[in-house]
Amino acid sequence: MSLFDASPLAAPAAAKAGAPLAERMRPRTLDEYVGQEHLLAPGKPLRIAIERDDPASMIFWGPPGTGKTTLAKIIAALTNASFIEFSAVMSGIKEIKQVMVEAEKAARFGSRTILFIDEIHRFNKAQQDAFLPYVERGSIRLIGATTENPSFELNAALLSRCRVYTLQPLTEAQVISLLHRALADETRGLGASDIPADEDALATIASYASGDARNALNALEVAANMAIAAKPQSLAHAQSESSVSNQSAQPVITKALAAEALQRRVLLYDKQGEQHYDIISALHKSVRNSDADAALYWLGRMLQAGEDPMYVARRIVRMAVEDIGLAAPEALNLCLSARDAMHFLGSPEGELALAQAVVYLALAPKSNAVYTAYGKVLADIERTAAEPVPLHLRNAPTKLMKSLDYGRDYQYAHDLEGKVADMECLPPSLVGRRYYQPTQEGREKTLAQRMDEIARIRAIKRNTE
Repeated sequence: MSLFDASPLAAPAAAKAGAPLAERMRPRTLDEYVGQEHLLAPGKPLRIAIERDDPASMIFWGPPGTGKTTLAKIIAALTNASFIEFSAVMSGIKEIKQVMVEAEKAARFGSRTILFIDEIHRFNKAQQDAFLPYVERGSIRLIGATTENPSFELNAALLSRCRVYTLQPLTEAQVISLLHRALADETRGLGASDIPADEDALATIASYASGDARNALNALEVAANMAIAAKPQSLAHAQSESSVSNQSAQPVITKALAAEALQRRVLLYDKQGEQHYDIISALHKSVRNSDADAALYWLGRMLQAGEDPMYVARRIVRMAVEDIGLAAPEALNLCLSARDAMHFLGSPEGELALAQAVVYLALAPKSNAVYTAYGKVLADIERTAAEPVPLHLRNAPTKLMKSLDYGRDYQYAHDLEGKVADMECLPPSLVGRRYYQPTQEGREKTLAQRMDEIARIRAIKRNTE
């Protein structure tokens, strides 16, 4: 690609006639742009940067279809800069370096270049270093787009030289407004076809798009083509019914047609990315908050989006030991059984076992007492010396060990009243340390009573010795 190739913004409308509806309807100005008011409303940071023609490089972070590429092209048009677009999936760093060298030469003659890299996170951190000298010198204005968290996917040196702007998924109302615009636009949209759409149909498409404008416009185009294709049949039916006028045979995008065009809802989810961690976090926190309905919803979101059900099963087992614990010790067995059922049955039948486990965990009494206690143990192990095991607790299988007092003064609990000995089992520096603090929830209430009973037995023995 040459630096002096025609900008994509300069392409004539005729050249885009065969392009998908989403591409034809791409906004060309900030006035046409929909969404991201937190960045682009008057007085907001990105709007100010654009209006002042700020040459800083930037990273757009957000889900697909939120307008990252569109925004980069609008900035290029407003600044009269050459716009060069690459995809990190399709392009190698070698050819991008060549373009950056050309841009540096052009900069000496006052020409400005915006280098847009889609999915910039696909470049490894060593490859990202190639941009640094050109960004620092101002030879190029880098605009990177990523669906992944830049903190994890971009190296610190590049991040420090770019401003990161977070783009949000479009609301359903915003998506619907874009669909209306596409239906009315006679030049770039579907206006010339004169195909109306029911509001229910547009709402269905917007709901299923999950905030992705590109997905919604593509679905609208499919639905429109299906409506046009069905027109001759509708017209013949209308002519056979004397009470129905030809006008009623006009193709209309109905809710049923929209649903058929969509086929199946495409959920926004990346099994390796932030959505993966966000949704499993939502599931775990819903269980912890005893919200069975929310827990079922997030479970369904993960499974329907293609998450590995055995990963979900492992996380459910973790919830049983972390948040339910000894308040309902049977929860662990139930979750292990759900994991086995998922493995045995597969999807979709096995998913019911996971759903059953999730509902039980959400409604079970909660305790993180063991989880907290074990954390305290690990902290003490880290901060204290690894003291020897007290002599009375050591095993003494040989005469030599016995002569060294291994096992001396050990008290065998089964031979004692109450099956409890007044014997310290912690190292000397930790004597009296109490880690496990049972709650009053579920079975732990009984365990707390048992611990109090043990403490009383020990106190009585200590006072009678």
